[in-house]
Amino acid sequence: MRMSLAQRVLLTWLFTLLFLIMLVLKLDEKAPWNWFLIFIPVWIFDTILLVMLVVKMAGRCKSGFDPRNGSQNIKKKAWYLIAMLLKLAFCLALCAKLQGFTTMKLAYVFIPLWALLLGGMIELGYNIFYVRRD
Repeated sequence: MRMSLAQRVLLTWLFTLLFLIMLVLKLDEKAPWNWFLIFIPVWIFDTILLVMLVVKMAGRCKSGFDPRNGSQNIKKKAWYLIAMLLKLAFCLALCAKLQGFTTMKLAYVFIPLWALLLGGMIELGYNIFYVRRD
């Protein structure tokens, strides 16, 4: 399943717009919705991305695939999977904190986000300063 760049941009824009509209309604106290309901557009978008990522990673298991081709590619996809799971953990912890289901400190809620940002900075530094030596 391939999506064009325009379709991906439109899908991202649509889910972001829905999330922001629901967030503004909640913050203005116009809608007495649960915080987990507010984050549904984010989770739908993340689910779509996760399914696409898992399908691409599962494609490596088909017969006739040469594992020497694209060994860096699987590392990148594994990092994407870890990043998506960290984002999901942050969103779930944030919703639980905002809804009052947990009494953990806000600093603990942000640990998955900090790990995600640290991993992103490490990947950026690796991509900028890594010199391939063949």
